[in-house]
Amino acid sequence: MADAKVIPFDEDTRARRGPGRPRGRAGSRKKNEGAASATPLSAVPAEFPNEPAGAPEPRAPRDDADPAGAPATAPEGVQQGQDGPAGAPGATGGTGATDGAGAPRTAPASGVAEALGDVLGGAAERLMGARWDRKVAHGLSFLRRRITGDYEVDEFGYDEQLTDQVLMSVLRPFFDQYFRVEVKGIENIPAEGGALVVANHSGTLPLDGLMAQVAVHDHHPAGRHLRLLAADLVFVLPVVNELARKAGHTLACTEDAQLLLERGEVVGVMPEGFKGLGKPFADRYKLQRFGRGGFVATALKTGAPIIPCSIVGAEEIYPMVGNSKTLARLLGVPYFPVTPTFPWLGPLGLVPLPTKWTIQFGEPIRTDHYPPEAAEDPMLVFNLTDQVRETIQHTLYKLLVQRRSVFF
Repeated sequence: MADAKVIPFDEDTRARRGPGRPRGRAGSRKKNEGAASATPLSAVPAEFPNEPAGAPEPRAPRDDADPAGAPATAPEGVQQGQDGPAGAPGATGGTGATDGAGAPRTAPASGVAEALGDVLGGAAERLMGARWDRKVAHGLSFLRRRITGDYEVDEFGYDEQLTDQVLMSVLRPFFDQYFRVEVKGIENIPAEGGALVVANHSGTLPLDGLMAQVAVHDHHPAGRHLRLLAADLVFVLPVVNELARKAGHTLACTEDAQLLLERGEVVGVMPEGFKGLGKPFADRYKLQRFGRGGFVATALKTGAPIIPCSIVGAEEIYPMVGNSKTLARLLGVPYFPVTPTFPWLGPLGLVPLPTKWTIQFGEPIRTDHYPPEAAEDPMLVFNLTDQVRETIQHTLYKLLVQRRSVFF
């Protein structure tokens, strides 16, 4: 067996105690004299200035009479309820902190943070629904795309992301809670390809077109978008012009309608125009003239089906009992409505009455079996125009008979 190097115990102890301590001969004297009792060790200092980082602390000798695993006593000077090292019994800030009665303490800061988080989470859930965290993340992602310009706009100015995320979110409470719109026959709109939705127009302000747009967007199985054809007045108003373009509306002309239908879009048109929108309350639900049937000619050229649409409930939101033609000429608008609330109540008169709405999409009238040259046949155009108008009128009468009340 090879000779092993023996390291004296006193050298290791001196290395731990650091320089400056006088070197004695107690160890050698103990061997030479054979003393029966050892000199008591002095207390080890709490800190070692020259001790390298991470060195193990010296282990205190344990009396053989003590049972194995007996708990150690608290350090001197640390009493129950006083500050001490983290994790020591009686320490205030440690994991084993106890109060005066011996019960475990909870950190006040973490308790306040948890309570505040619960309150804010509950408020957000009540305001935005059960999946509010995903909605917030989705909104932040949308805001990032708007700031960086990562979105698309077509040649008509239609912004699909802005329409889906913002405009539909603004109109949806009016559709669901305020007017409580009931949608029927949405399956009559094809899942793909172009289609022309023809609807009646009423209500003093064109809210019926916006509600029809929400109905197609939210209730169609394919989630299609209704691109409305609007009058010239819409595109000369400063703020309305931009919003209408962003929402997918375009000028009511044959060229734009034909281009959209050829691209496979669902196009909405209200042939009554201002004559239907601004008619007096006494003529409610009586369709006005449908013009010369330009929408039928466009459908014949593209072979798109015509979907009759009947809207009940819009006539009563602003009961128009009068029309100030003088003010209309001064303002450059087709009519200036006088209702029981406007202009007498000022801005409050612009709040619509909460009537109950029904939007029904009828069975499609096919035009694909006609050649494109059929659009030049005035008799065919007149007959199809009259057929669409009569279908909408009869459907309005049926819905009015089925309606229990204007508001319920």
